[in-house]
Formats: sequence, C-alpha cells, structure tokens
Amino acid sequence: VTLIAAIGWWSRDVRDAAAPVPAQASAPPATFVGAGACASCHADEHAKWRGSQHAQAMLPATAASVRGDFADAKFGYAGITSTFTTRDGRYYVRTDGPDGKLGEFEVKYVFGIEPLQQYLVELPGGRLQALGAAWDTRPREAGGQRWFHLYPDRRLEAGGALHWTGIDQNWNHQCADCHSTNLRKNYDERAATFTTTWSEINVGCESCHGPGSAHLAWAKRDAAAQRLPHKGLTAMLDERRGVAWSIDAASGNAARSRPREANREIEVCARCHARRGQFSDAHVAGQPLHDAFRPALLTPGLYHPDGQQRDEVFNYASFLQSRMHAKGVTCADCHDPHTQKLRAPGNAVCGQCHAPAKFDTPAHHHHEAGSRGARCAACHMPTTTYMIVDPRHDHSMRVPRPDRTVSLGVPNACNAGHRENGAQWAAGQVRKWYGTPQAGFQSFAEAFHAGDRGAPGAQRALLDVIADRGQSGMARASALARLPRYLSPSTLPAAVAALDDADPNVRMAAVQALAAAEPAVRLRHLPRMLADPVRVVRMDAARALAGEPEQRLASADRAAFERGLGEYVAGQRFNADRPEAQAALGTLHLARGEWEDATASFRA
Repeated sequence: VTLIAAIGWWSRDVRDAAAPVPAQASAPPATFVGAGACASCHADEHAKWRGSQHAQAMLPATAASVRGDFADAKFGYAGITSTFTTRDGRYYVRTDGPDGKLGEFEVKYVFGIEPLQQYLVELPGGRLQALGAAWDTRPREAGGQRWFHLYPDRRLEAGGALHWTGIDQNWNHQCADCHSTNLRKNYDERAATFTTTWSEINVGCESCHGPGSAHLAWAKRDAAAQRLPHKGLTAMLDERRGVAWSIDAASGNAARSRPREANREIEVCARCHARRGQFSDAHVAGQPLHDAFRPALLTPGLYHPDGQQRDEVFNYASFLQSRMHAKGVTCADCHDPHTQKLRAPGNAVCGQCHAPAKFDTPAHHHHEAGSRGARCAACHMPTTTYMIVDPRHDHSMRVPRPDRTVSLGVPNACNAGHRENGAQWAAGQVRKWYGTPQAGFQSFAEAFHAGDRGAPGAQRALLDVIADRGQSGMARASALARLPRYLSPSTLPAAVAALDDADPNVRMAAVQALAAAEPAVRLRHLPRMLADPVRVVRMDAARALAGEPEQRLASADRAAFERGLGEYVAGQRFNADRPEAQAALGTLHLARGEWEDATASFRA
C-alpha cells in the first residue's frame, strides 16, 4: 500500500515502467520450474541457449565440463607447486590450503568457459572457493591451453583476502548470484556457515524471464492463469516489440520509431552485467534493479574521469552514459539474448544503425579497409583486459579523444593501436582528418577531472553537469557523488532538486550527497525519500536520518523511517559474512547510542 501511494505522487515515467509486474491478490507466488519446462514451447530459443555461455556459467566438474589439464599437470606460483590430477572420475588439486600447508582438495565445480575457466573447491562451512590458478581456454596459437595465475604480480599466501582460501575468493558472496538461477546465499550469521542453494546450477531462462510456473500454467490454458497480467511472466521483455530503426540519409544514423519508455530489459541484464553491491536475493527478473542492488557510478578508481572503464566494471554504467542509450538502444539491439552473440559479425552489427556507405569506409575511419583500425569497435569501444586474458569492450561507445589524453591523462583508442606514437601525435592526426575534434557525448570529463582533484572551478563545473538535462542520468548521478566534498549553501539546492529526478541512480546519489549535510538539513529534505519507489533510496534515506535527526522526526514520518531502517539493517544482515557490512551496522548502532550492539558489530 505504501509503494502504491508513493508512486501516485511521482510523475509517471521510466520508474513506473521498470516497476514489478503487478500480481493478482489471489494468485500464489510464481515458482521456478527449470529451463527444461520452457523447451517444449520455445525449442529454438532453448537450443540457442544450450550452446551459450549462460548455459555453461557453472557446472559440476565432469569430463564433459572440465577444460583444464588434470593429467598430473603441475603449475608453480609463489614458491608453491600445484598439481592437478584425476582419480575415479573426480578432479583434484594439490596446493597450499587454508593453513598454508600442501593438501589435496577436490574440485567440485567449473566456473565459466571462455576465455578462461575457474575451478571451485569446497571448504568447511558450506564455502566454495575459487582457485587462483585458472585454465586459459584460448587456442594454443593464441597463447592458451595453459595454467596461469589470476594475480601473477602478487605473492598471495594463506590468510590473505585474495588467496584462494580467503574471503575475497568466496563464491557464495562474490560470484554465485550471477552464475546460477534462483540463487539463495543463506548465510547463518551465528554459525558463520552457508547453506547456499539454487534451482538451476547455471544461468537459465528464469534468470532473465523470472519464475515460470504462472506462465507455464497460462500456456496450459489454466483458467486462473489466463487472468494473470503479461501471461504470468514477471519480466515482460517487450520494449523492442514493434520497434523499427530507420537510417536518415543525410546523417547516416538511425532513429527509433518510438522512444524507449522502459528500462526492464537493461535492468534484467544489469543484475549481472554491472559493477554493483547486493543487499537482497529475494529478487526476480522484472523487479526494479535498485530493490536489491546498488549500481556503481562513474567514480574514481573504477572509471577514468571521462567515463572510460578502468577497474573491472562490466557494462551497465558504461552503457548508461552513452549516446546509444540516450537514443533508445537496448542490449538486445546488438546482442542475441539467447546465444549472447552479436546479431551481426564485426562492423555489420554497427551497420544496423550507422550507414556503412558513410561510416564503414576509409573516408571516415582513415585506415585501410579490413585492418584493425577499420573496425568500429576498435575506435569506439576499445578493450581493457581483465583476469589476464579477457579483453572486454568499453560500452560507453565514445568518440576517440586523444586530446583528452594530453589534457586529462585518460587513455584513448588511437594510442591503443599506435603505442609507438604519443598522444600529441594522435591528437594531431584527428585534427588533420576531422578539424576541430567532436566533443562526443561524454562532455563531463573536465568537470569530473577537476572535481576529483579539488581544482579551482570544480564546484561550478559539477553543478553544471547536475543541472544539464542533456547529460545522461548516470553522468548527473556521478557528479552528485562528487558533491559531498563541496557541500555548502550554494551547492545544496542542486542535491535537493535531484531528489525529484526520474532516474533512481540520480536520486540515490542525491540522498548520499545530503547524508553528508548537517542534521537539520537532512531532517528538512530526506523524510519524503522514505517513500521512494526503490529500496536503495528508502534505506539510504533512513540511514542518513538515523541518530540525531530521527529524534526530531515528525510522527507522520516515524513508521516510514522504521520500515526504511529495517530495510537497511536487513541489507547489512544479508551481507553479514563481510566485514564492511558489520562495520556499517556498528556505525549505525553508534549513531543511535546503542553501545553494546555497536561493540558486537565491530568485534564481528
């Protein structure tokens, strides 16, 4: 009832379109039925999926799934020689264990397929741990078919967080939610154990379409199911249905036949193709992303100031800052969602919307046809290699700006291919070919660079980005994330105004910015955010009000505050296996004067 009332006074926009599909009060909750139940009606899609990386995201270690050399293969790292063997159809590794001593451990599961495969070992307490040694599945001529370590420049030892037995290599928290269907972490805080479960070991149909029992009943003509909305599906991925893209002859670029009015498809993909924190696994496809996840913004350390990927950030925030997203493109415009392959090879996938006669020609790219420099992605989606062997394209889809390498120190696609020449040379070539460089869509770069350094003019530049409705919501949210160090009477109105933004990332960042303000300011502006449509905003608002401000809350806001704070605490309890969650609980208790509880959390 609170959610419905809250939505009523927000303007109808993308937030409403991304909300959960409403269920009839009399209908039982949908349950997971497995990919096999989908195959009889969706044989073609099921066949495509069976050959995909989603279908092979995680599997039991068997002769059919293991790609690595377990024929008494040896691999040395940090003074330890690990040996990989097979016995009675099972797979083992002899390596340094939790105590630092050599021991034999059974490999229970394989993790991933290309360009590398990792291996999971079970340790006490229901923990599955990812070995630091992985198998390079690339062809031998490409440098593959070998064991390698994911941290070759470090000397990881037992007791360290990144050692394969350490907390940061724990599958239950770090990896599981994105590699299996209907994953439930099930951490027991008192016993410090996991009883993690799944309905399917890999990424099945219901990971993207939601639990299928109601849809299956609909397909079988069940009378009650016929009355369910959207054929009983929780995620109706229909944003592309009936949509056409038409290329304008003058510009060579395509326009969508009608604006994209929802983010359901993008948010379904973002659950796993985003750098994000998680605070609930009671989430199914079709529900708002921000009800269970906190997406990372374009912040220092993760991204360069111009929004290029830096750390392992995946695709969501990169794509949301792009011109493609602004024009209405969705993930499935370029990728087949069942095979995960491009809808067309190479430049042809871009040629769907960008006339090849204008763009796939040396007159545009100034490189020899068929060469690496003639590939659209080489210039507009350069790669960064993660996990030693895995180059991933930057989905911010930008105009190359070597001039920004000169002025801001950020990378550029030109020098990725011409390392022997400097950025000044590359900038000169761009000026020679195109005249004044195109600004590109990511015009926030200079503001973020100044904001990160605390340079003169940074405050004004960030405010300009926040106020510019031509900027992406991701850019405006990322500007707000830089605002707390500049919070003052002159910047406060921008953060307050952003509380009413249609974009949940902007509202989330605005609440976080205001959380740095004095108690009276928080009390004046944040209580209404306790009724926000998405959980991450509600619980952040409640946490910002906890302590001194809550003592002066209006009685009308008290119930909403308690609910929001309950959501916040539940989110930290969900992650009670992590020290940062226990520290967050400790600071909350400290703010509220709950000394014994604070002590217990800090000890934990």
